[in-house]
Amino acid sequence: MSDNRINHQPAFLLSSRPWSESSLQIEIFSRDYGRVAMLARSARRRQSELRGVLVPFVPLQISWYGNNELKTLHRAEWVGGWPQPQNQALFSAMYVNELVLKLTAREDSLPSIYHAMYAVLQSICGGEHLAALRYFEWSLLHTLGVAPDISQDNLEQAIVCHERYWLRAEHAPVLLMQAQQLSAQEKGIVVHGHTLNALTNQSLASQPEWHPEALRLTRMLLDFRLPDGILSRQILKQLQQLTG
Repeated sequence: MSDNRINHQPAFLLSSRPWSESSLQIEIFSRDYGRVAMLARSARRRQSELRGVLVPFVPLQISWYGNNELKTLHRAEWVGGWPQPQNQALFSAMYVNELVLKLTAREDSLPSIYHAMYAVLQSICGGEHLAALRYFEWSLLHTLGVAPDISQDNLEQAIVCHERYWLRAEHAPVLLMQAQQLSAQEKGIVVHGHTLNALTNQSLASQPEWHPEALRLTRMLLDFRLPDGILSRQILKQLQQLTG
């Protein structure tokens, strides 16, 4: 029986936890095989070559084998490319990993999410993360098929920059003047057309005044999908309260 060996797969480490006195159970997100759980044998031993390699937020090459859901790590190599994130950027990187862990299914091939992770983590570690995070959130939601189409409104009309729209999870944008008829109990937010177009065209970085609306939009959609909350966001908020 084949042991399904996979060699030199580009990946990011999402999480790790002790498995035994000497081993780790890890979750990675790979380019071609999606999220994969595996056992890193002896990775906790002082002399293990894996101790300095299995780090999050930087590109890795991972080799593994196995037919069960829990694979066995064969080799991990650090590819390099950028330094580890520091301070608030660290929480942004943790946030990216948490979203991928909570929103993707294991062994679902989603190369576009891997490439989006690469881009956002590179930006975060390079000190430019606000617009990059919004692009990543939107790319993740869109790839998973849970983002509304914001390129047109509910009447299939193109989004007009100077208009305002009513946005709800799982619904197309509605012109605000038409949205007045909606029940006051409907949960949603008002977003300008230029913000919707900036998300679609990835032009937020050049128009930072639209960023707060884009943040409210992606936060609403993520909160709808993750009603139990996002831990990294909660931790950062608590720290800001303590130091504020």
